[in-house]
Amino acid sequence: MARRVGSASALCPGRRRPKVWLNRRMTTILTLRPVVPEDLPILFEQQLDPDANYLAAFTAKDPHNREAFLAHWHRIRADETVLVRTIVVEGAVAGSVLSYEDDGHPEVSYWLGRSFWGRGYATRALTEFLAHVNRTRPIFARAATDNAASLRVLEKCGFGVVGTGRGFANARGAEVDEYLLRLPPGPAA
Repeated sequence: MARRVGSASALCPGRRRPKVWLNRRMTTILTLRPVVPEDLPILFEQQLDPDANYLAAFTAKDPHNREAFLAHWHRIRADETVLVRTIVVEGAVAGSVLSYEDDGHPEVSYWLGRSFWGRGYATRALTEFLAHVNRTRPIFARAATDNAASLRVLEKCGFGVVGTGRGFANARGAEVDEYLLRLPPGPAA
């Protein structure tokens, strides 16, 4: 994706180490790296946040079930069609970003721990992921229609709403409206 967020000069072209994003003041380092087993306890704790679950809506039936969480991560890490990265900010695990196939179409998803919200990290991580990990286009995403923050992240990354749906949201115990968004082929956002 073209760089709307961050600085192209922050990508350190020609170096073999992970690409690094710096914030506008060039002080906060954000990297994506493969998920390692040591990330899972942190990711588990992050996904326990009730407000994050409410916003995400379409979550695990029981986010407190550690065994189900670990089994889910074992499956996605073993699936060669799933591309997943840990988001690391200043050396701390901030969340994850991934892509997977849904009905033959690639889709992206991400989760960011609450302590990392509101600082542009989700946008920067998704931008980096789409530029360097999964360049497939078109690629899709979904978000609850009332999840304004996630919709804004997707919009900043070039996604546009192409449809709506309704499904049961475990985190809310009810049917919830969602948008289907698409990042089209061509120059990335």
